[in-house]
Amino acid sequence: MTSQPNLFFRHDTLFGACQGIADDLGINALWLRVPLSASILFNYKIALGAYALMCVLVFATRVLWPVKTVAAAEAEPEVVEAAPAAVADNEQRELAHAA
Repeated sequence: MTSQPNLFFRHDTLFGACQGIADDLGINALWLRVPLSASILFNYKIALGAYALMCVLVFATRVLWPVKTVAAAEAEPEVVEAAPAAVADNEQRELAHAA
């Protein structure tokens, strides 16, 4: 598992509120971005207030319930046993030379 990226510093989000909530709910962020952007046309104050509330909500969920991650260096390496080498008998050697 990899660490969760900081939504605020990503190049493809403004503050990451819609993406953060979408990640928490397991949905596509466009399902939140389209209605939010459309609501700006009707009443921009309510839209900006809703976005600010979403930013606070995402921040609170990230602080209160952080995603537990496992660093790759901390994970124990997998022990792989080597397969025993196959020993060819005389018949196989003869077939190999004949071919």
